[in-house]
Amino acid sequence: MQTIPSYKLRNGVEIPAVGFGCYKLATDEVNELMRQAYDNGYRHFDTASFYGTEEGMGDAFKTLGIDRKSLFLTSKAWKTELDDVESAFYATLKRLKTDYLDLYLIHWPRPDLSDPSWAETDLKAWHVMEKLYKKGDVRAIGVSNFLPQHLLPLLADCEVAPMVDQLEIHPGYGQECAVSFAKEHGIQMEAWSPLSRGRVTSHPLLQELAEKYGCSTAQICLHYAVQQGIIPLPKSSSPERMRQNLDVFSFSLSEEDLYRLRTMPQAGWSGEHPDFERVFF
Repeated sequence: MQTIPSYKLRNGVEIPAVGFGCYKLATDEVNELMRQAYDNGYRHFDTASFYGTEEGMGDAFKTLGIDRKSLFLTSKAWKTELDDVESAFYATLKRLKTDYLDLYLIHWPRPDLSDPSWAETDLKAWHVMEKLYKKGDVRAIGVSNFLPQHLLPLLADCEVAPMVDQLEIHPGYGQECAVSFAKEHGIQMEAWSPLSRGRVTSHPLLQELAEKYGCSTAQICLHYAVQQGIIPLPKSSSPERMRQNLDVFSFSLSEEDLYRLRTMPQAGWSGEHPDFERVFF
């Protein structure tokens, strides 16, 4: 089992520097995947109501007898839940079989692209999340897929500023503007799809650097995130790849090589953008 370093959020809560992504886990595999991930050192698990994996994860942690205090659990309020975030939050707790969350996020900033009042919807939901935070039912609150233009309305009218923002980030899609904005405002950045679902791992630059540093292209992708202080959330069903995905702290990319990755032409984008319709390739 590998030990994962942690970062401190603005409020002092410690968050493991690598998480386990729980999107699209097969129902009949959840118990075994949670056990393997936990045994390999993962303590940070990222899910969402939209993923449909909360109940299976809750069952798995209970069946496996895993101490709740050893886990860092994140979930998210989906687009259709923003009008009643409080009910959505407690439904998530029930499915996960826990009485608190470590981190709760608004999943997307614009539930309906045709609705000009999205900022008011976000702010109303955020104020409910602030209440949940002050009550102590969640240890930290934040957002997902929010770019600077989506964060500004929240920052202008909040009592508790977002502590985390989760975006698609990987070599070829570094979101440099959003990452810089988050750092300026003390917001911890997380990376979903840090391996680009395999779309950039065959890129010649990734292959060159993997050979140079004696690691896999996936490890280059993940270290690209951690060397910038970004928390990657890789997903894997293979115990060996689970271990490899945590073994990203034993080497460091040279300054030159990190800049080569940060200045790559756009590659591996999923087609998702919060201000536009999904692009299918």
